[in-house]
Parts: sequence; C-alpha cells; structure tokens
Amino acid sequence: MHIVNTEQAQAWNGYEGTHWARQQDRWDEINAGFTAPLLDAARIRAGDAVLDIGCGAGATTRAAARRALDGRVTGVDLSGPMLERARASARAEHLDHTTFEHGDAQVHPLAGRDFDAVISRYGVMFFADPVAAFANILGALRPGGRAAFVVAAHGTDNEWLRALGGLGPELSLGGFGAAGEPGMFSLADPVHVREVLAGAGFAQVALARVEAAGRWGRDAEDAAGFLMDTGPARHRLSLIGEAEGIRARQTLADLLRPAESPGGVLLRSASWLVTAVRP
Repeated sequence: MHIVNTEQAQAWNGYEGTHWARQQDRWDEINAGFTAPLLDAARIRAGDAVLDIGCGAGATTRAAARRALDGRVTGVDLSGPMLERARASARAEHLDHTTFEHGDAQVHPLAGRDFDAVISRYGVMFFADPVAAFANILGALRPGGRAAFVVAAHGTDNEWLRALGGLGPELSLGGFGAAGEPGMFSLADPVHVREVLAGAGFAQVALARVEAAGRWGRDAEDAAGFLMDTGPARHRLSLIGEAEGIRARQTLADLLRPAESPGGVLLRSASWLVTAVRP
C-alpha cells in the first residue's frame, strides 16, 4: 500500500484508530444525524456503485449498501483497526455486495472504476494535499457521477468543542487542526472548499450547513471520560500532569451537566454538506 499521509497513517493505525474501532457504537450515536442527509444528497439508487472515502468502521458504507441493494459499495480507509470492525459488521448484516480496501485515498488506485457516487462522512479532512486527493477521488467517478461529503464546520459552532474550550488553552482546540491544515477543521471554510474541489476538477460545487445533535454519553461524567479518551485530548493530558488531568475531567463534567437529558448528554455539531459532480 502506497501512503503519502504518513502522520495520519500512524495516528489511525495506532491509538486513534484503535479508539475509534473500540468506541464505534458511541461515535455512530454521535454522528448518526448526518448519515441520512449525506446519502440523500448523493441520490443513491438501488443499482448504483458507491465509493465511501474514509469509511472508518463502515457505518456509512453499510447504510449506502442498504440503499444500493442491487449495486456495489466500496469503503476505503487508512486505518487497519477500523477496517477490521467494518468487515465484521458488514458480514454480520450479510451485505455481500460491500467490500473494504485499506489505502490512502490521496494515492489509492481509484481511477477508471466508474462509481456512480462517492460519499464521505468526516473522512476527507485529513489529506496532506487535498487538491491531489480530490483529483484522485474524481477519477473514481464516471462522467456525471455525484459526490457528497460531510465536513466539520468551525470549532466554535460545535457544542462539544465549546465545552473543551472552557478548560482553558491547555486543553482547548489543540490537536484538532485548524482551517486549511490537515485535521478535523481543514475544510471548515466554504471558500477554501470551493477552491479545492474546483482545483481538483469538480463542477457544480455547493455547500449547505447542517446541524445534528448526538449522544455523547449516559451522563456528564460518562461523556467527559469519553472526550478525554480521544487522541488529541489524551495528548494534551499527558502534558499537564495527572493531578491537573483529574481536575480537568471534573471541570469538563461540570461544563457538560447542563446538556444532560433523559436520553443522555446531547450536544449539537455543525457541519457542511458539500455536493459536486464530475463533469
């Protein structure tokens, strides 16, 4: 497998990928509200061939497969641990027309595969060279093929990151990336998104803001523990010491307590739903 995004490969095949695979049910609860809008925007039909970029543990791949029952659905991801979970889940659901490939989508062999649609839910923000990556993705589509991506909007628009920001600069947004840099918020600026996709050869690029509430935990303590267990937060905790980390966890639980409800801790996330076509 040829890899150019080496730093991301290390993260997603190390702690971060193991964490997401282990906690996939929780992450699916958090992000589930964006799946139907994504698939609707891609206009997936029963006989379509669908490509899922950055498919992770395969929740969106399987959702697409349930719509494209007479087609074929392929998920591509950089993370070995998450793909193991994806394959097992697809087998359990008997989605035999679903396959998964381990690869760096920026350079993975995608050209000429004539997909009708390409989708991604939070899987296209981590490229070292986004124009090159999206050009490679474009090559996977047939002429007239459709693309739909969900990418994170600015951090301050996401309630969970506002809560982390309440902990102070030591544990705020560090490690999550900034607009224009590889990471969660690399495509948070709509102008930048249009420039990247146009530079890659996509046409009819459009963005729509979407928001959804996700369940982050049973209660404030559970949600705080989960957030503190993510890779960027763990890195920050390692820099401030155990005692400060314990205090930060309790402070975060206090910040999340107003979001508690009978259904758990519900926090809203803001994203861009990006659509485009291959000319």
